[in-house]
Amino acid sequence: MHNLTSSIEQRTPTGIAAGLGRLIASGRLKAGDRLPTVRSLAIELGVSPATVSQAWQALGAAGLIVSRGRNGTFVREHGAERMLSRSRPATGPSQPGLDLSRGTPDPLLLPALGPALSRVSQRAGTPSYLDLPIIPELLALLEETWPYKADAFTIVNGALDALSRSLEQVTRFGDRVVVENPGFPPFFDLLEQLGLEAVPVQLDEHGIVPASLEAALSLSPSVVILQPRAHNPTGASMTAERAEQLAGILAGSPRMVVIEDDHSGDISTAPEVSLGTWLPERVLRIRSYSKSHGPDLRIAALGGPAKLIDLVVARRMLGPGWTSRMLQTILFDLLTDAGSIAEVAHARETYAARQRALTDALGSLGVTTRLADGINAWLPVADEQSAIMELAASGIGVAGGSAFFVDDPGKAFVRVTAGALPDDVLTVAKALASAARPKAAHHLRTRWA
Repeated sequence: MHNLTSSIEQRTPTGIAAGLGRLIASGRLKAGDRLPTVRSLAIELGVSPATVSQAWQALGAAGLIVSRGRNGTFVREHGAERMLSRSRPATGPSQPGLDLSRGTPDPLLLPALGPALSRVSQRAGTPSYLDLPIIPELLALLEETWPYKADAFTIVNGALDALSRSLEQVTRFGDRVVVENPGFPPFFDLLEQLGLEAVPVQLDEHGIVPASLEAALSLSPSVVILQPRAHNPTGASMTAERAEQLAGILAGSPRMVVIEDDHSGDISTAPEVSLGTWLPERVLRIRSYSKSHGPDLRIAALGGPAKLIDLVVARRMLGPGWTSRMLQTILFDLLTDAGSIAEVAHARETYAARQRALTDALGSLGVTTRLADGINAWLPVADEQSAIMELAASGIGVAGGSAFFVDDPGKAFVRVTAGALPDDVLTVAKALASAARPKAAHHLRTRWA
């Protein structure tokens, strides 16, 4: 391997990152090359391991290197296509007529923006760079409706932006992060991009299994990421009893931070439950409004300890600065207008009815599944690719389950966006049941086109 120390002109985090970056850009360090450990390079350079760790974090954030845990840190190949392929799971060979693969809300069930736009046009002031990053009326509403007393709040551009900003402030390159398994594929991609190691934990119908979390703590992770309700992909929601159990386990690891992604918000039928009730000084909670009020609003609230929220706010001032106060005003209107509240309630009830209809229809066909919360359902199948292909032949698209796992689960699943089901649920259920069986030889004659 190329002599790294001779190419590093300055022994600072920036200098180390820049030197290695030049080696990678020139091709002298190639994709797949293994880098020395943080400690060994620190000894060679005569600097602290923390200095090298900061350089590694910068290189990871730039997408130039990737940590593979105990196997080491490597120069990464240009990975945009690979990351997109994992974040967008396999859905079959062609565009389906009925697409149940996307995990997105039904656009017909989003509240109308037109009335809100007309109401806020006269009162949304946007000329100042100096105002607070969150409008006062939205801040007051968040404080009133948050499931625990949080020190501080800010508004960011969606749930993944909130997660990324939070991880950047509470982790260092090479840290271990507990994730649900199965979980949301972009979480795994984000951890890889930041040079963090995913530590998978098992789930049941109430969320993270306590014994699995307890076992994961032996690896000294710095963060746990969880979805408290309408879990993507399984649709599980955490109970208050389970939350208290998990909080009790984490109480013995006082440096760990909990990041909760409440991505479905008001379209979830489960009550809001948070580990912040027991660990308020260590929980960052994300409440997204994309699925409930509109993906293009790109708005999520982030609440938690002031010392952590202030770091996120300060970092954003070196980028976007703040989320448009005009959009915040529109969101506040949607959250307080009686008509909009009724529209979201109708969406929640409709999604719940579609989930029940699918569960009941599958049950009548001999396929037992748990009743899911939110818009996604998790269906065990005999073979993932065979199920995807058979359903595609019937004009139905679903997402392959393998992308939702950190490691090989030994079982096969597909994710079905039950929130996008048509009225004729039984016909879809028959196709799903057929595809789930070990010998999927029977295809529906009806094609969704």
